[in-house]
Amino acid sequence: MSRFSLGFAAAAAATAALIATGLQPAPAQEVVLVAVDAKEVAQGYRTSELTGKEVLNDARQEIGEIDDFVISADGEDPEIFAILEVGGFLGLGGYLVAVPFESLDLDDPSDEIVLKGATQEALEGLPEFEYGS
Repeated sequence: MSRFSLGFAAAAAATAALIATGLQPAPAQEVVLVAVDAKEVAQGYRTSELTGKEVLNDARQEIGEIDDFVISADGEDPEIFAILEVGGFLGLGGYLVAVPFESLDLDDPSDEIVLKGATQEALEGLPEFEYGS
């Protein structure tokens, strides 16, 4: 018997076992690939280059530093959040808060990351962010 025959027989037996127990095999899901303009994508921001950069408010006061980025687990409409370390001094005593990525102004003419309207006090009033397991 060829390897193809053995593989087909094993797959047929597994399907028959599922049907006999009342379970149906999962339907195949179609994978949709979307062509993107790679040159345009390359002009974007790399998270590895943004992580660790300071964040200023529109008064040009340092209000925190980017610690990481988190993509929500909502499969329908995921959101991106910037995790900022705020309230610390020289890397000590700070804690983390999450802000929507779209609230950051990355296109500031000074090449700085700006969170408009934010103050150190307002960020310290946000709930503390903790990474999930």
